[in-house]
Amino acid sequence: MKPVVALVGRPNVGKSTLFNRITRSRNALVDNFPGVTRDRHYGEAIWEDVKFSVVDTGGFLSSDKDEFSPLIRAQVLQAIEDANAIVVVFDGKSGVSPYDKELLDILRNVSQPVFYVVNKIDGFEREVNLFEFYALGIDTIYPVSAEHNYGVPDFLDELVKVFPCKTKDSRNEVVSDEAIKIAVVGRPNVGKSSLINRLLGEERLLVSEVPGTTRDAIDSLCYRGNKSYLLIDTAGIRRKSKVDEKIEKFSIIKSLKAMDRCDVALVVLDINEGITEQDIHIAGYAFERGCGCIFLLNKWDMIEKDRKAAKLLLDDLRYKAKFLNFAPAISISAKTGLRVDSVLGKVEEVYTQYAKRIGTGRLNKLFEQATQDKEPSMYQGKRLKFYYAAQVATKPPAFVAFVNVPEGVHFSYERYLVNQIREAFGLKHTPIRLMFRERSSRTPKK
Repeated sequence: MKPVVALVGRPNVGKSTLFNRITRSRNALVDNFPGVTRDRHYGEAIWEDVKFSVVDTGGFLSSDKDEFSPLIRAQVLQAIEDANAIVVVFDGKSGVSPYDKELLDILRNVSQPVFYVVNKIDGFEREVNLFEFYALGIDTIYPVSAEHNYGVPDFLDELVKVFPCKTKDSRNEVVSDEAIKIAVVGRPNVGKSSLINRLLGEERLLVSEVPGTTRDAIDSLCYRGNKSYLLIDTAGIRRKSKVDEKIEKFSIIKSLKAMDRCDVALVVLDINEGITEQDIHIAGYAFERGCGCIFLLNKWDMIEKDRKAAKLLLDDLRYKAKFLNFAPAISISAKTGLRVDSVLGKVEEVYTQYAKRIGTGRLNKLFEQATQDKEPSMYQGKRLKFYYAAQVATKPPAFVAFVNVPEGVHFSYERYLVNQIREAFGLKHTPIRLMFRERSSRTPKK
């Protein structure tokens, strides 16, 4: 296992900026408004050929500060317990805070090495601001500017020295590229974080009844046997007319980007509110991005015994989301665990189809038989002729069919051909893209 480094400190000291600097990414949301980060946010870093994981945490406050404070505090304490090294980040501009002292009291009892970093020190002349931090009883302080990279390389040099080992094996350890990437998406407060916590078997993500609790796209690795899954928790996506905070707009952008990099999107619905227009919009985002898609009807324990209501709900989903008629639907309860164990099995099934490649010979035999069984209609006095077909991509499966008049293929005939592909090759649960091209002189005949 790679060493784990936890970044802790009170709100708005620059933990997320330092996280982005160390991981060389922009994965953590950054804003001057305190409390932007709430969950533990994991990233990968490498320094001097040593690979390690970095955990960004929410701002540490007293338990009674606001509704989220005790939940964030619990996440911070869990990150400290799990880490191999702890980095306390102070604010070099605003100076020492009572919350800094409270956090230090907690860290005096930990066994892991602790590094003390004073951020927002933009140059040597600003290091005079370090003196009041030495009064906390700290022997070694690292002045840095996460925004401008001042002092960060020197700090990282010292950080990697404390890791248990720097063997060839630990340096070369990487997260498997074979992990299936799963984005968990939906409206605010439908149970996305609760579902991921249930799949992980731990309270990794902060859960609250307050909409908008999750603000970042949080990655978590999950293992089942020899299979690995990257679970991406996302911020709830509200209608544009309802979004007025800048930080929420950034959160929604990151949620949409999460669908760009996922293989399968789990669209979580709250059945207590029925199938809403926004649920369908979110499913449409996944469809437009070519994701595999699974509907999860959450909080099913509320109506499980009412078969009539359950059937009406499923019928309503299929009617409103006709464009995703291939997407399976599972009724679950993240709270009780009802059928949650079946979710990853269904993800595996969808992903297998999503990444499937069809041999050219088999594909052309299908097209030949399909066009014989049901001839395409005439177009402007011309009979359509299909010459050749080939698969050009996977994730999702994409096919090109060469035809004499591409614009003459009616959408109903296109749907017929797609359905033939689904049935013949077992692709009933994946999106399929079928394109038509005019045959050039270089295009081989069927």
